Amino acid sequence: MENKVSRPIWRRNLYVLWGCTFVAGIAFSEVGPFLSLFISQIGDFSHQELNFYSGIIYAVSFLVTAFMAPLWGKLAGNRGHRIILFVTAGGMAIIYILTGFVHNVVLLFLARAAIGAFSGYIPNAQALVAAQVPRDKSGRLLGTLMTGSTSGVLVGPVLGGVLSHIFSIRQTFFITGGLLLIVAFLSVSLVKEHVPDGKTVATHTKRKGGLFKQFSNPRLIMVLLISTLIVQLGNSSIFPIISLYVRQLMHGHGAITVIAGVISALPGISNIMAAPRLGQYGDHHGSGKVLIAGYLFAILVYLPQGFFASLWILGILRFLVGISDAALFPTIQTLLTKNSPPEALSDIFAWNQSFQALGSMFGALWGGAVAGMFGYNMVFMSTAVLLLINFVLLWFTEPSLRGSKAV
Repeated sequence: MENKVSRPIWRRNLYVLWGCTFVAGIAFSEVGPFLSLFISQIGDFSHQELNFYSGIIYAVSFLVTAFMAPLWGKLAGNRGHRIILFVTAGGMAIIYILTGFVHNVVLLFLARAAIGAFSGYIPNAQALVAAQVPRDKSGRLLGTLMTGSTSGVLVGPVLGGVLSHIFSIRQTFFITGGLLLIVAFLSVSLVKEHVPDGKTVATHTKRKGGLFKQFSNPRLIMVLLISTLIVQLGNSSIFPIISLYVRQLMHGHGAITVIAGVISALPGISNIMAAPRLGQYGDHHGSGKVLIAGYLFAILVYLPQGFFASLWILGILRFLVGISDAALFPTIQTLLTKNSPPEALSDIFAWNQSFQALGSMFGALWGGAVAGMFGYNMVFMSTAVLLLINFVLLWFTEPSLRGSKAV
C-alpha cells in the first residue's frame, strides 16, 4: 500500500520526468535527418568518404553508450539518481552547444562520442521511477514513462528538420543544448528521491556480492537483457534503409522525404497509444503473457513487409510495429523491475540501456549489410527471423514467462 509520503513523490517525479525524457528523446533523435548533411558542410568529401564518416560518426555514440551505461548505473546506486540526472543532462547540454562550433570530422566524431558518454539520463529516470512506484502498477506507469522518450524520439527528426530549415544546423545544436540545460535544472530542483526509513542513498543501495548474485533468477535477467538487444537490433536494422525503400516503392517520384518521414513516425504514434494499456494489462494478467504475445505479433507484422511492394500496406504494417514495440520494450523493463531487488535497479536499468545501445549499433550495420547483399525486402524478413529466434530462446529457457501471473 502506498504511504502518504511516497505517493505524491512518485507521482510528481513521473510527471516531471515524462517531460524531461521527452526533451532528451528529441535530443537523441533530431540530428538523424541532417547529420550527413552537416558532415558535408564541414569538409570536401567524396560520396564514399561521406558515407563512411556518416556511418562511424552515427555509430560511435551508441558504442560509447554501451560501455558508459553501467558506470552511470553504479554511480546512481552510490550517489543517488537525481545528481546523475543533473550531470548527464548538463553534460549533454554542454556537448551539444560545443558541437555547434566544430569545423572538422575529427571534432564531430569526438563530440558524438562524448554525447554517448553522457547518455545515461533516460535509464536513470526510468530506474528512479521504477524504484518508487507501487510494483502492482509498475507495468502501466513504466509504460507511461516510456511514452515520454518515445514521443521525443518521434518528434525529434521532424523538429530537427524544421529548426535546421528555419535557422541553421549549427543553431539547432545550440537550441538543443539550451533545452537540455532546462532539463538538468528541472531534474535537480523538482525531482525528489525518497529512500525508505530515512536511510541515505549510499546505505540503502549498498550491495553484497556481484550484480547477478542479487537476483533470485539471474538466468531470467540475462535472457531479458539479450532480448532488449535483439528487439532493438531488429528495429535499428530498418532505419538505414526505410527512406530508400520508400523511394523504390514511389519509383523515385513525389515527396519522398515527407512520405518516408511519416512512415518512420507511424510506429511511434501507435507505441504511445498502446504502451500504457498493455502495461496495465500485464499488471493484472501477467507481464509474461504480454511479452510472448508481443513477440508473436512482431513476427507477424515484420514478415509481410518484405513481400508486399505497396506503400499503403507498408504504412499499415509499420503502424502495427509500434504496437509490438509497446508490448516488448516496456514489458521487458517491467519484468526487470519485478524480478530485481530495489538496490539493483540502477545497475540493471543501466545494463539494459547498454544492451539496447549495442542493438542500435549492430542493427544499423546489419540492415545496411543485408540490404546491400540481398535487397531491402530481405531486411524485414531477416528481422522477423531474429525475433523468432529470440522468441524460441525465451520460450525454452524461461518457462516462467509462458503466461504466469507471477511475472
